[in-house]
Amino acid sequence: MQDQGFIPDAANLRAFRDALGRFATGITLVTISTDNGPMGFIANSFSGLSLDPPLVLWSPARRSNRFAHFAKAPYFAIHVLQHDSLDWITRFSRDGAGFDGLNHDVTPEGSPVLNDALARFDCAQHQTHDGGDHLIIIGRVLRCHSRTGAPLVFSQGAYGSFIHHS
Repeated sequence: MQDQGFIPDAANLRAFRDALGRFATGITLVTISTDNGPMGFIANSFSGLSLDPPLVLWSPARRSNRFAHFAKAPYFAIHVLQHDSLDWITRFSRDGAGFDGLNHDVTPEGSPVLNDALARFDCAQHQTHDGGDHLIIIGRVLRCHSRTGAPLVFSQGAYGSFIHHS
């Protein structure tokens, strides 16, 4: 049976979200420093944007209780999670422990960073743009770190890992 399609309006929000979920994404942890200490935000809305200048983007949801902190942060670090980092999702979820009891380093700009990420991008906020119920934050990459390994992937409401095909 062929798909007839639908209009992504208020009556079809779940169907629209399900269609978007067919696109597999990586999972990131975005970290900032606040007056109340280090803070983290799990996001799958990450993308490389430009090589010259080096720019990346991510998009926090406006409804998040941490949104205001991330929207105004002058510096942040984006950690690409590896396949065995599911515990980071729980730790940095709404009611998770966050940085409590977790050893971390700090960039020269003050962003808290974890060393077990598959890749990390230390950024200065470059621009922000309205993105509907999200804010598009563009970061200028100041430094980047990477190591070998497999990423944690999210698709169709589930986490998994990437399988290489020859």
